[in-house]
This record gives sequence, C-alpha cells and structure tokens, in this order.
Amino acid sequence: MNNLRTVSDTKRDFYKYHTRPINSVYRRVVEELMVEMHLLSVNVDFRYDCIYALGVVSTFDSFMVGYTPESDRNTIFSALCQCVGGHPETYRQDATRFQEAAAQMTTEELVACFTFDGSAPAGKELHELATAIATNPKFKYSRLFSTGIYRLLEIADPEFVKSGDRFKEALQKISGELHFSPDKIQKDLEIYQGNLEKMSQVLDVIQDTLKSDRKKREERLEGKEGKEGKENPPEP
Repeated sequence: MNNLRTVSDTKRDFYKYHTRPINSVYRRVVEELMVEMHLLSVNVDFRYDCIYALGVVSTFDSFMVGYTPESDRNTIFSALCQCVGGHPETYRQDATRFQEAAAQMTTEELVACFTFDGSAPAGKELHELATAIATNPKFKYSRLFSTGIYRLLEIADPEFVKSGDRFKEALQKISGELHFSPDKIQKDLEIYQGNLEKMSQVLDVIQDTLKSDRKKREERLEGKEGKEGKENPPEP
C-alpha cells in the first residue's frame, strides 16, 4: 500500500491548524509555499537544514508583509510548518541563529564558510553544514535553499546582492563547492527577486486604492454634513 502523503493531505492538515480564510491577495503565495514544502518533505533525499529554514522564513516574511489581520501571520506560518511535519519554533530559531551569524561576518568571510577549510568564528556552524552538504552526493537542492543563501549574503552586506558580477561570482563559488548548478541557483534567485518586486507593486496598488476609497468616503461625509447644515441652519 502506498502511504505517501499527497498535496491534498497536506492542504487539509494546514486548514486544521489555521481555520480562518486566507486573504485573497496572499492565498497564492501561501499555497505555492505549502506545495513546495510538501514536495520536499516527501522526497526521500531531502533533509531539513538551517539554510533551508532561513529560506522558508525569509520567503514567508517577505511575501506576507502587510497581511491583515496581522495576528493571523503567526498562525499561518505555524500551520505551514506543522502541515509538513515541522515545528515553527525550530524554523524560526534556526533561521535567527544563522541570521545573527551572517550579521557578524563580511561577505568574504561568509563565502569562505562554503569554500575554504577556515572560516570566521561566527561561521563555524555554517561551515560544518556546508561541509556536510558538499560530502552528501544525494543532497536535495531546492529554491528555498537558494533563498536561504541569498538572505545570508544580503544580511552580511545588503549592497552585495545588488553588485552584479561580484554576487554572481560568489554564487558560482558556493554552488561549485556544494555541487549544484550555478545557473540553477541564479535563475531561482532571479525569479525570487522578480516575484518580490511584483508583490511589492500589488501591495502599492492596494494601498493607493485604500487611500482613494478613504478620501472618497471623507469627501462624501463632508458633503453630507455641509448639506445638512444648509437645510437645518442653527437657530439665532
């Protein structure tokens, strides 16, 4: 009997943990992240690691900016982790630990964690993880893993990820040491950045629409009050 969990199983579990409807603007983001996490969770070669956790957390936090009600963000994230058998606290803690480590390093030191035997003291855990990945011939690469790498470099130096050739060279070094395609990680990160830009544009349109609607309501209210004032002037 095949007991492999299906996407439907995972989606059903998600809505057990988060019972409220998802805001329509963000529904596609949540469901695509859920499917991606599901497909990895059922892959025999996939192993959870802190870079992947950082990729999940960064993707969720970046694309869920502005979600209302804001209190639902925590339960949505918890449901995403739990529906694939994970623990939201573990994802958050591992992501935070690697973020804090990256903040203590230069980009050169961070890249060295992947490419050289020596590394900065703050990068010891990252170096050990990179070594384990490099020596695992069955390591399962994912877009979320590449997002984790991107976020590490961005924390070390926000301008570095915008530097073109320098950023591309760093990705080539890292992917070469970890034995996956530099073209693949480059393409995945371009898609990630492009989707972030699209989401930002959508949110800008929503905010402009809300401001416009609010201004119209205020103008109608002022007009109504003015009309009532003319029809019912105060007694002398």
